[in-house]
Amino acid sequence: MMATSQYILSIDLGTGGPKVALVSDDGAIAASALRGVTTNFLGPDAAEQDPEEVWAAIMSAVKEVVRVADVPASAILGMSCTSQYFSIVPIDAAGLPVGPMIPWMDGRGAPHTLSLYQAHPNLATQWIERTGMPPLPTGNDSLSHMLFLKNERPEIYDRAAKLVEPSDYVTARLTGNCVTNACTAFAQLLTDNRRLDQVDYHSELLATSGIDREKLADLVPIGSCQGTLKEDIAREIGLPSSTKVFTGVNDTHAAAMGTGVFRRGHGALNIGTTCQVLAFVDEMKTDLDNWILSMPGPIRGRYMVMSEVGLGGKPLEHFITKVAFAKDALADHSIDDPFANVEKALRSTPAGSGGLLYLPWLSGSQSPHANASMRGGFLNMSLETDRMDMLRSVLEGVSHSLYWVLPAVERFIGEDIEELEFSGGGAVSNVWSQIMADIMNRPVHQLAEPRFVNNRGTALLAFHELGVTSLADFDKNHRIAQTYHPKPENRGMYDRLFEQFKAAWERNRPIFEALNGKESFHAG
Repeated sequence: MMATSQYILSIDLGTGGPKVALVSDDGAIAASALRGVTTNFLGPDAAEQDPEEVWAAIMSAVKEVVRVADVPASAILGMSCTSQYFSIVPIDAAGLPVGPMIPWMDGRGAPHTLSLYQAHPNLATQWIERTGMPPLPTGNDSLSHMLFLKNERPEIYDRAAKLVEPSDYVTARLTGNCVTNACTAFAQLLTDNRRLDQVDYHSELLATSGIDREKLADLVPIGSCQGTLKEDIAREIGLPSSTKVFTGVNDTHAAAMGTGVFRRGHGALNIGTTCQVLAFVDEMKTDLDNWILSMPGPIRGRYMVMSEVGLGGKPLEHFITKVAFAKDALADHSIDDPFANVEKALRSTPAGSGGLLYLPWLSGSQSPHANASMRGGFLNMSLETDRMDMLRSVLEGVSHSLYWVLPAVERFIGEDIEELEFSGGGAVSNVWSQIMADIMNRPVHQLAEPRFVNNRGTALLAFHELGVTSLADFDKNHRIAQTYHPKPENRGMYDRLFEQFKAAWERNRPIFEALNGKESFHAG
């Protein structure tokens, strides 16, 4: 290690567990550790995680990274955190949990959100004008989770000093100081985001929702120093108690910084459990026809585009763990690394998967057409279809879903995205990177160490706050493993498949709505 290097210890808390990385000031990953956490599914639309299990997993990974890293503790300038969002952790005044984490896939707050819509006919307009996003009738946003706790778990709501997003929970436990910022508070849908220099809770939204202001953490500037490590935490980790802790951001913000899409004309594709198209826009705007929103961004004066397409890596994990059980190239069914044997398995499968079409909406569709009733499946299966065709079709189906929303994102930001960064667990696959380039019909840059893009993004924000790096340094330290260009010979075939992919959504919609008993919340 170079003696002159400086480091940020970055925590990326995903749905499946934390990734912790020590990131140098040039963007390199010096050491890393991963841990898993359990999601408890309690019934339809009901899911919880244990915040104490989450904390234990984070501390275990943090201690491992500090132990194995060949750097002096004095070179670690601070800690930063990013996390899944649209999730709520109820905590006491000391930052300790008083109930379970309600994650983004939980929809038990839906009846209470629907009651708000029934009582306030103009609610969607009221929320969009102020926050940029309406509460979700499906109950999968943080406001809905808070309404669930208030109405159905009042003992937890009453005991909670604050209701916070996961990253704010982590930083509160690290420092003993509970705050939030415009990035993480966005998911609670109670802030007025029309002026990025004046984001604050909106009294009318608070009154309409019924959520008590004292249950919400105070807002501080995005990326600012939240405090220093508590003495006991510092001793346990092995760092000085003077180590700074920076306010968290949600994982979409972190991925945007880690992929460098704050640069004009750049966009990114991020595939983790879910998948997104990442971009920035200069003003707050909302496109409900394509379910594209904007939220306060980590770059001063700019908004982050929120274009959640739906599940991304999860369909691949689902196929490997629930379908592929034979003793062949897919014989390792480890959920911990569902991508491990994909490259080997895909070598014998041609582009197009023999005409097999995969629908990736295992838990409903989002952008560009949001419908909670939609589900997944394979179309055009024949006696010649084998598991290798099915595997490749899963990757192509997820890629088609991202391609579907891309033109809408370009219209939304008013820029053409001529090349794309590819990050997240999906970008580990060289084959998937080529599939992306072919289907997107433009160059795709596969990022180096793509699973740690969120860690790199939050670390760069911390370095920026410390004055160690600038936005120009972010660009300079942008690490690309390989660039993939579209293969002209695959263009016609993928165009035909894409047209049928879109048709499959529309023609299967009434079937899925009849089977699943949910109505579309698509505005168009």
